[in-house]
Amino acid sequence: MCIFLDSSKIEEIKKWKAMDIIRGVTTNPTIMYKDGIKSLDEMKVNIKQIADVMDGAPVSVEVLSNTKDEMMQQAEEFSNIAYNINIKIPFHGPHGELENLEVIKELTEKGIEVNCTAMMSAMQCVAALLAGAKYVSLFGGRVNDMGYNATEEIKKISMFLKDREILEEYYLIIGSAREPLNIIEWLTAGADIITVPPNILEKALIHPRTKETVEMFLNDAKKLEKALK
Repeated sequence: MCIFLDSSKIEEIKKWKAMDIIRGVTTNPTIMYKDGIKSLDEMKVNIKQIADVMDGAPVSVEVLSNTKDEMMQQAEEFSNIAYNINIKIPFHGPHGELENLEVIKELTEKGIEVNCTAMMSAMQCVAALLAGAKYVSLFGGRVNDMGYNATEEIKKISMFLKDREILEEYYLIIGSAREPLNIIEWLTAGADIITVPPNILEKALIHPRTKETVEMFLNDAKKLEKALK
C-alpha cells in the first residue's frame, strides 16, 4: 500500500520524495497544462526530470490522443524517455471507443507497462487487467461524485481477484482523491496505491491538535530551560 503524487511540478515532487512519503508520480494532460507545460518539447523535458527525481520509482505519463496509431507512437516515444515510465491509456475514448483495449494489449506485448486510466467501475478495471494492464486506475473521487461509493467498487475488484491465478503482477490504483479521508478509506478497502494531489496530502498530514501539542511542548521546554539555569 502506497501513495503516488498527482503532479508534474519538479519542486513539489522533490519535496515529497525527500520525505520518502511517495512511491511514484502520476501525471495527465490536465495536470501538465495546469502546471504550466505548453509544448511537447516542454513535456518531454518535464517527464525526464520527474523520472530522474523519482530514481527508478514508477512515473505514469498519459498519451495525448485517442487514435490508435497515435497512442501507440506516443506510448513508445514517452516510454523511451526513461526506464521507470509507464504509459497511461484511458479505458475507452470519449465516444466509447473500445479499441483502447487493443492498444493496451499490444503495448503490453511490446514490453511497455500500461496504466489503464479514467475508469469508473469494477467491471472496467477487471477488463483492463485481462487486456494486460499492469496498473488499473479507478477514479474514486469521480465515482463518489456520481452518487456511488468507490469503496464498494474497490471491494468488488479485490473480491474478483482474490485467489485467482489468471493474472501476473498488477496494481489497483485509486485516484481522484477529494479529501484526506479518501486516502486511508481506500487503502483499507483494498487499493494498492492512492494518487493524491499535493494539497490533499498536506491536509492529511498536518493536524491542528499536533500543532497545538508541539507548541505546548516548546513553551514548556523554554520554562524548563529557564528553571535549570
